[in-house]
Amino acid sequence: MKTFNILLSAVASIVVLTGAIPSRAKAADGAPAGSLELNKSVTRRVYEEGLSQGRFDVPYTADFVGHGGRTTFTHDAGMAEAKGWREAFPDLKITVDKQVAEGDLVAVRWTARGTNTGTGNGIPATGRAVQTTGTTLFRVADGQIAEEWTCADSLGLMRQLGMLAKPAAAPAPAAQESAPAGAR
Repeated sequence: MKTFNILLSAVASIVVLTGAIPSRAKAADGAPAGSLELNKSVTRRVYEEGLSQGRFDVPYTADFVGHGGRTTFTHDAGMAEAKGWREAFPDLKITVDKQVAEGDLVAVRWTARGTNTGTGNGIPATGRAVQTTGTTLFRVADGQIAEEWTCADSLGLMRQLGMLAKPAAAPAPAAQESAPAGAR
């Protein structure tokens, strides 16, 4: 019987160590530690698989809401825009620079690089290579993206593409005419 208990204890330890039975460990914010890593891996897929490889099978909730500036968008609209970026920049690669997770939220700082050789999202092909950065905050529910807020350097991107008019040169300051000291 003692051998059976030792064997059972060893099997239980292996099961826990391999993750077959989820750990009850909690992160500092009270969320299960494993869920934070799961949430980070799901959001990383948006960049590594979706935008960088054109494989758009990242899980989203049926009631997903995206926030962009003053507007909101649906999952379908977000996917259309993502595919538009892939069309405009066929070699698009996005690097996840930093992720921070707390509770059901994941913040991602990212850098995008690509060459604008195609058309998409209303951008004509310019042939220019660009690099831009942004930050996205995701809310994840049950391993699926439920909400997102993105802020990116759109102005910098348009400048790199040559799509902004150059500002007019400031007029040269008028030279002061010299007048006799008593006339001033």
